[in-house]
Amino acid sequence: MYRQIELDPERIKTKQDMKVYMTELFRFEEEYAAVNLDALNDSLSEITDQIDIILTPDSIMKICDDAYSYKVLLVLGRAAEENPNIKVLFREGTPR
Repeated sequence: MYRQIELDPERIKTKQDMKVYMTELFRFEEEYAAVNLDALNDSLSEITDQIDIILTPDSIMKICDDAYSYKVLLVLGRAAEENPNIKVLFREGTPR
């Protein structure tokens, strides 16, 4: 299955928010516990669906202004490097 996800930077500012949001976005099982970024990276490495993560200039600015959001972005980027099913794409506009 192919999906596009427009990343919402407001939902990755805290560990708890990131856990809920990533579970929704990537449809992880309920028992998935992204209690830390290593767990998120491990789960992203197992994704078999084709997923494009869309970033806009506005979302990138918001992510770069927040230390934890920036760490989440680095994990997503690393996952895209390691898992050919995940791509990070850049698009003009603002997040929905």
